Amino acid sequence: MLQRDYTTSQLDVLEAEAIHIMREVAAEFERPCLLFSGGKDSIVMLRIAEKAFWPAPIPFPLMHVDTGHNFPEVIEFRDRRVEELGARLVVASVQDSIDAGRVVEETGRRASRNRLQTTTLLDAIEENEFDAVFGGARRDEEKARAKERVFSFRDDFGQWDPKNQRPELWNLYNAKIRKGEHIRVFPLSNWTELDIWDYIRREGIEIPSIYFAHSRAVFERDGMLLADNPWITRGDDEPLFEAVVRYRTVGDATCTGAVQSSAGTVEEIIDEIAATRITERGATRADDRASEAAMEDRKREGYF
Repeated sequence: MLQRDYTTSQLDVLEAEAIHIMREVAAEFERPCLLFSGGKDSIVMLRIAEKAFWPAPIPFPLMHVDTGHNFPEVIEFRDRRVEELGARLVVASVQDSIDAGRVVEETGRRASRNRLQTTTLLDAIEENEFDAVFGGARRDEEKARAKERVFSFRDDFGQWDPKNQRPELWNLYNAKIRKGEHIRVFPLSNWTELDIWDYIRREGIEIPSIYFAHSRAVFERDGMLLADNPWITRGDDEPLFEAVVRYRTVGDATCTGAVQSSAGTVEEIIDEIAATRITERGATRADDRASEAAMEDRKREGYF
């Protein structure tokens, strides 16, 4: 007698949950969008969106909040992937916000445009009248995100207030908002970095080459390896040297660090992550090396 295996894997459960969330948003909201930077989390979100609505096209646009300080490999991948899908990409430019006087660019050795993204993001949400925004944040990244709901309510100033967050019982989500308010939606909330990579391996998903080991000119700052680029100011005590590195996460090139690694395949990356005890953001994001209270303040401002 033929025996059938109806066992559901952890990845299947996570994928099904994320698909349910995406379909719920598509049904409940008028103008959702998906934040897509070309990083691994947004790439996985995009694959799940494909599956959620296949064979129809993805029923909402993609948006990238562009600091202008990008890794070329990631932007090339972003544009190519958007073209393959025939999707609409909205690029919200931090440079445009600076030129319009909406934000003031930081100066000095540790200047970064990363925090300036908040104003650019909120302006783009208002301009395009988006009422739901998919983000790739995961609860395992750091403590401020661990407190986040799947449907994260934001007021008409784009701010997060813990007292205004809705209970989420039995995977039931409250999508009720007034005009000007919106919901940040995190379908990957219950995933870990290792889950992301296991899913990339299982699905055979293409990712930017920057995630694999390669030789790059870097310098050390605060225990992190930062790449030499036109937007960063090095001190006399920060000499350049060549190292074999890869990136665990990608963002603004002025504050995203590399890690020394020889992992050149997805399987080798999975083995590496399984052995590490430092989160990807703690290891590679200079802007995230802040106290829990500081991260809470940034969330209240609408940062993520």
